[in-house]
Amino acid sequence: MKYVGIQTQIRRNNMMSILLLLLFPLIILGTIWVFLALLQLFGGVQYDEYGNAIVSTDWNTVNMYFIQTVPWVVLCVGVWFAIAYFSNTSMVRRAVGARPLERRENPRVYNIVENLCMTCNMDMPKINIVDDAQLNAFASGIDKNSYTVTVTTGLLQLLDDEELAGVIGHELTHIRNRDTRLLITSIVFVGIVSTVMTLAVQMIRHVMVFGRYERSDRNGRGQGLSFILILVVAVICSIIAYIFTLMTRFAISRKREYMADAGGAELCGNPLALASALRKISANPGLGQTKREDVAQLFIIHPQKLSSGVQDFVNSLFSTHPDTEKRIQILEQF
Repeated sequence: MKYVGIQTQIRRNNMMSILLLLLFPLIILGTIWVFLALLQLFGGVQYDEYGNAIVSTDWNTVNMYFIQTVPWVVLCVGVWFAIAYFSNTSMVRRAVGARPLERRENPRVYNIVENLCMTCNMDMPKINIVDDAQLNAFASGIDKNSYTVTVTTGLLQLLDDEELAGVIGHELTHIRNRDTRLLITSIVFVGIVSTVMTLAVQMIRHVMVFGRYERSDRNGRGQGLSFILILVVAVICSIIAYIFTLMTRFAISRKREYMADAGGAELCGNPLALASALRKISANPGLGQTKREDVAQLFIIHPQKLSSGVQDFVNSLFSTHPDTEKRIQILEQF
């Protein structure tokens, strides 16, 4: 088998990630076109003299409405994306309950981070801590002013210096490879689609509870049912878009975890120490109280309960992280 160096693999992953990231706006625009086409399809139902339904779709009209809608969609998504993108630091910190860690509070962590940063010639990130007896760590941020490594108190207490260096090296590699910037971007896009889908579901629920189905227009067609039909179409399109965006995000996350493991092992100089740390963390992963799945994907090990059988297979398909045992096996083969 041809050997592929770490830097070569990083370049390949970055190129693939850019291509995957471009799918997000395409998915959103594609969903809007499908939504308009379905509206035109259902709205174009006519009846012949025998009462048989005749379905016709005016594609020119669909395309015309799509072209008129695109600028507004791009503007709304752009503003939404900008706000979420630049407020990600406070969003992540609130989601996990983190706080800044002062040097005088734990000089051990600062010494390890500084030594690793000097080894790879990178600027030192901020360090946050979560008061959680369980174990986990993650990196976040989009630039050198916001790059942050967050650890739990349980992690600091249970891991020795070499194991902690391996974990921090893993997170620093995420920052060096621009993984955090990419994942924050994917989180924002998935959040946009998820929010639209949630709003559509809430509107359907509101119409079903408070709507008046007996209302009709001059042709006798129920306006309430027509409105529900529109919302149902919106939900279906949103679900399809959400599945595609989730699959794209997962494809990005899984590959980069392996690269971060390799980079962390290289930085700390002891792959077995990182393997040992992953084994300890997997036995008691912390931050399980975090309600946001999009933030949980940043963790070095996702804090989810293990399952078996069909459920385990389904979870493995949609997991943001590769199997921890596989990661450990690879590290032990270094």
